[in-house]
Amino acid sequence: MSTPGPVPFEIGVPDDALDDLLFRLHRTRYADDFGNRDWTFGMPRAALQELVDHWIERFDWRAQERAMNGYANHLVEIDGIPIHFVHERGRGPAPMPLILTHGWPWTFWDYERLIGPLSDPARFGGDPDDAFDVVVPSLPGTAFSSPLRTTGIGVVATADLWLRLMRDVLGYDRFAAGGGDSGAFVSVRLGHAYADQVIGVHLNFPAAVSMGALASISPDDYTPGEAEWQRQAPPQARGTSAHMAVHIEDPQTLSWAMNDSPAGLAAWLIERRRNWSDCGGDVERRFTKDELLTGVSLYWLTGTFHSSVRFYAESFREPWPLVHDRQPPVTVPTAVAVFPRELLRVPRRFMERQVNLARWTVMPRGGHFAPSEEPELMVEDIRAFFRELR
Repeated sequence: MSTPGPVPFEIGVPDDALDDLLFRLHRTRYADDFGNRDWTFGMPRAALQELVDHWIERFDWRAQERAMNGYANHLVEIDGIPIHFVHERGRGPAPMPLILTHGWPWTFWDYERLIGPLSDPARFGGDPDDAFDVVVPSLPGTAFSSPLRTTGIGVVATADLWLRLMRDVLGYDRFAAGGGDSGAFVSVRLGHAYADQVIGVHLNFPAAVSMGALASISPDDYTPGEAEWQRQAPPQARGTSAHMAVHIEDPQTLSWAMNDSPAGLAAWLIERRRNWSDCGGDVERRFTKDELLTGVSLYWLTGTFHSSVRFYAESFREPWPLVHDRQPPVTVPTAVAVFPRELLRVPRRFMERQVNLARWTVMPRGGHFAPSEEPELMVEDIRAFFRELR
């Protein structure tokens, strides 16, 4: 089946969409809030109101658009599914193709501070030999990969789409893959299902080809240095059970509210940024208000909350079929960057059973949004890992 070529894409939200956003923000109906200054019951009214005021008075979406349009954005349709992606050609003697996949509530823009250093290392004090052709797609149904009106698009189908994107659309016979959160599962699936095409996989979340694999972890898997991981879940993992449950069980019901209230959408997304990043309870230690609101605006202005959260239901309601029974399930070389404030910390021995573990880096800081929290650590780890595979 032939696949059409990509077309250049310039981000440009209509003025009436921005006017509608401001109208809704001005008319936000705040709930009463008491006994909640420390986020005991979720995002406090004062924090949300301060953010909404900034959104109205100081946030400049057009400036964010200009920054995004500074990269080579493209659109392509594969089997009726619209895919947006950034494709920055590497500047070096032999750039390696690399596809980086975001999670939720991330967007492609969470990789912004990795794109330049990875594609043009010399400009950032690096070695041109480490250059990559960097491809950063938006997950199907997220932001500009829309509108999505096809069911069944989860981890497995997205990995298949990414193979088509890299091989058939962009012409790469072999390529590297990396990701975090849902993007880590997509990357692992690529390494499992398409070992002949995938050079290696870099993960900043401990993903496996089966969610059920976590049940195989035993106390004996933990080394003395990992003992703390066994004793207690990271404190920032709070809220993950509710998050997963509603997104898997009834995402469309939640979507009616989120598609109608930009303030409500901001509260839902930004609480996760606060809880799941290495910020010590102060989300602006890691993300400025403008950075936070750029992420929220990407979901709001594209109207894609509903289709983006369906990725959970499409991915995690049923086990993923395996394409082979070789062990480990991912035979291509794999690197895992372990960030101390990540939602899930697993022992190295577990990952050695899941992937061909070639690199294991325990990072000094960082949380669930590692590419935007700790871009320098991410860049160095990606360079170092794939340097050995060139």
